[in-house]
Amino acid sequence: MFYFRTCYNISQEKSIETIFRFLMTHQIGFIGHRGHAKKLLDIVEEEENFEVSKIYHPTKNLDDSRGTNNLKDLYDCDGIVIASPNNTHFEYLKDIIENSNCLIYCEKPPVTSLEGINYLEELPNEKKKRIIFGFNLRFTKLNDLLKEHTRSEKLGKIIQINIITSQGLAFKEKYLSDWRADGKNNLHNMIENGSIHWIDLMVFNFGKTTNSNYLPRLISNNGTSFDTASVNLQFESGVVASIFTSYATPLVENIIIVGTNGYIVITEGKMEISYPRDTFDDNGLFTNPENKEKTTYSFQNDGKNSLKKAVNYFLNHLTNSKLFELEYFDTSVYSNKIVLEMEKDL
Repeated sequence: MFYFRTCYNISQEKSIETIFRFLMTHQIGFIGHRGHAKKLLDIVEEEENFEVSKIYHPTKNLDDSRGTNNLKDLYDCDGIVIASPNNTHFEYLKDIIENSNCLIYCEKPPVTSLEGINYLEELPNEKKKRIIFGFNLRFTKLNDLLKEHTRSEKLGKIIQINIITSQGLAFKEKYLSDWRADGKNNLHNMIENGSIHWIDLMVFNFGKTTNSNYLPRLISNNGTSFDTASVNLQFESGVVASIFTSYATPLVENIIIVGTNGYIVITEGKMEISYPRDTFDDNGLFTNPENKEKTTYSFQNDGKNSLKKAVNYFLNHLTNSKLFELEYFDTSVYSNKIVLEMEKDL
């Protein structure tokens, strides 16, 4: 294992060590091998100086020379990616944190129980900084847009954000055999797989919440977990976010960001910014502000690019022998905690 055996033994040969570090092939272990895990694995394998050396499955004998049923085989990897079903994240995180010194990329949600939250919150800071969670919306153009227009002259103060992102996965035949549809182990499927991304993006930009509301539904009658979720969040900053996610509708992708002076409308293919508020007709009555900026925008491309950026963020820290920012960990756990508390309050 290269990462923690060498990266903090800084000596006078720092420049030589830096060159050596960049030339090294870093060993990455994977927990998970299909679906989303395969997307992450493909991204890692596209990058130079990284090799997926071990792929763990608890029971299956994978048709891959890298496959193993022994989690200990991953302990000496430089980095480990956890991309298994949600309800297994906690046990793998706990095991790896306590038995390995590697960097960890864990898919969202971090955990699915308040017990897991308590464990993460009580970790020493140095261990927290070894972990990054897969909230890839932090790496989107949309995140950049929110940061740019928080109290901007064009929008004024942002006060309301409405998000609708939904599609028809629950009506596909393969959904019935997917772990997401299993209400016994993943009852809150939709909020933990879809809504939590948007919840975290809101927390990442607007801070702590003062009020929340969660309305889950099973619309498709396929599977036993909730396939639709409506979430409302109020933040200390005064922003209110309404988030609707579903696996039981046609493809709908729509975001409206409303400020005191203007607003942004994002749909597939375009983004429009309209302002100012004080726009009047000939009778002195309010009329729609002029659409002053129009640019192209693709939810699919932004999502795909952000996933690669999130994984590369993990890999770059590994290459440069850097721990992650503590704020990233704390915000992830807080976003996760909001979700779990809303589930508990149903």
